[in-house]
Amino acid sequence: MDPIALKLGPLEIRWYALCILVGLVLAVYLSAKEAPRRRIREDDVYDFILIAFPLAILGARLYYVAFSWESYKDNLLAIFAIWNGGIAIYGGLLAGFAVLVFFTRHRFINTWDFLDIAAPSVMIAQAIGRWGNFFNQEAYGEAVAHLDYLPAFIRDQMYIDGSYRTPTFLYESLWNLIGFILICILRRRPRLLKQGEITCFYLVWYGTGRFFIEGMRTDSLMFLGLRVSQWLSALLVILGLGLIFYRRKQATIPYYQS
Repeated sequence: MDPIALKLGPLEIRWYALCILVGLVLAVYLSAKEAPRRRIREDDVYDFILIAFPLAILGARLYYVAFSWESYKDNLLAIFAIWNGGIAIYGGLLAGFAVLVFFTRHRFINTWDFLDIAAPSVMIAQAIGRWGNFFNQEAYGEAVAHLDYLPAFIRDQMYIDGSYRTPTFLYESLWNLIGFILICILRRRPRLLKQGEITCFYLVWYGTGRFFIEGMRTDSLMFLGLRVSQWLSALLVILGLGLIFYRRKQATIPYYQS
């Protein structure tokens, strides 16, 4: 499949960009619809994304460059060539989180409430965005003998450099989709989750899946013998479980109201 979806003269629009855009639009829509339940205005969601999205892309790029410095140190201009690939979701998440904390404090919004409406939307956006890797033929795993269990269009696209490749993009996309569905079900159960625990569920669910799926990939950034994303995934799981344990002990923390 051609990674370029549309050409308008010299302008090329890639499927990767369209996947990210579709995921972003859906995430904003779902967050805006959930916001009133947490007494947050829809306009606050729109204002936040206008600030956070470009900074998240910047954070994702800087994160990737930082852990791939050997590839850029002799050609600094290549750092700006983001259209050639090279962004890391964890860099985007960290930048987005920093913006969210600043934004909510500036608008006098409870940070946990904003995180709880954003977490499910981020998960479905990630599920869609991973298909950009499919079109780019990247973020795949080791060579395998066959992929007969997959539809032909996926199987054919995963035939790379003379071998079928483990479709790790698909595994992560499905994992995130399942997590999104579970969050949507659980947050409608009365007096089940406390404020902030939707966010904690996201940390644990995404971190667990990403840790194992990342271990299958062949293009990951490495650090101290493990993939960088595996280190961060483990930290997310520990952080999520620790926050649940700690906040459950606080009697003043309210339940999430559906």
